[in-house]
Amino acid sequence: MSIAPRARYSVDERRAQLLELGLRLFAGKAYDEVSIDDIACAAGVSKGLLYHYFGGKRAFYVACVENAAGQLFERTDTDPTLPEPTRARAGIEAYFDYAKEHETSYVALMRSGIGNDPEVAAIVDRTRGRIVNRMLESMGVEPTRPVFRAAARSWIGQVEAACLHWMDHDDVDRRSIVQLLLGGIYGTLLAAKALDPEAPFELGAPP
Repeated sequence: MSIAPRARYSVDERRAQLLELGLRLFAGKAYDEVSIDDIACAAGVSKGLLYHYFGGKRAFYVACVENAAGQLFERTDTDPTLPEPTRARAGIEAYFDYAKEHETSYVALMRSGIGNDPEVAAIVDRTRGRIVNRMLESMGVEPTRPVFRAAARSWIGQVEAACLHWMDHDDVDRRSIVQLLLGGIYGTLLAAKALDPEAPFELGAPP
């Protein structure tokens, strides 16, 4: 029986493939339990190629997390022409879709990667900040307004906690959780507006 020839990938394609594989490997085991040999074997490449692309296991691990964070940010970028409640719902749904598609690595990142690794924590926190900035700018509020920034950051934490709960339990369906989060952002912004009435932001009807 003939063996199919190995597919040829561009540098970018191969790098992206390695990053996806790496995140799955690190999600399934502790960082110290994954070796360069393990990664190379799973990917079907040489250790030299991994070192060439990333410089070592530590840099590879950080690149995997950075890549996942970038994907999450892109996936949650919704159509700016949508009405705000519709756009907010679409963003939450996209977040949940991405988390579910990458469930093992998402849970590992939120529950262990952050606590165990300051550099990874910084990547996750930076991504939260980018999401917050985009959300506030879409509503016409300067991200530098402290009350609104604090409100948006607290709500992002609520999204993460609700997403983890949804994946761990089946006591509340996803549609209901999304509706809770929509109500949460409305209430949070209502409180922020009361504390910062000069902000150029008008609340519409509750979602």
